[in-house]
Amino acid sequence: MERRREIRRLEERNAQFAHENELRRERLKRLQDSPSEQEMEIRKQLKLLRPGETTFILPDAPKPENPE
Repeated sequence: MERRREIRRLEERNAQFAHENELRRERLKRLQDSPSEQEMEIRKQLKLLRPGETTFILPDAPKPENPE
């Protein structure tokens, strides 16, 4: 019984990894095919702005407290 639960858990984890891999493949394809996607990613990673653009930095939302 315990082995079946372990197998089920590993199968679910494997499915989750497969889904994440597919999302990453799609993102890579978009980056390869689209110069505008490439530019956006580069600008985001290097924190670059075009002349006249403004960046807004918002504070993190407060975390709700767990009333117990």
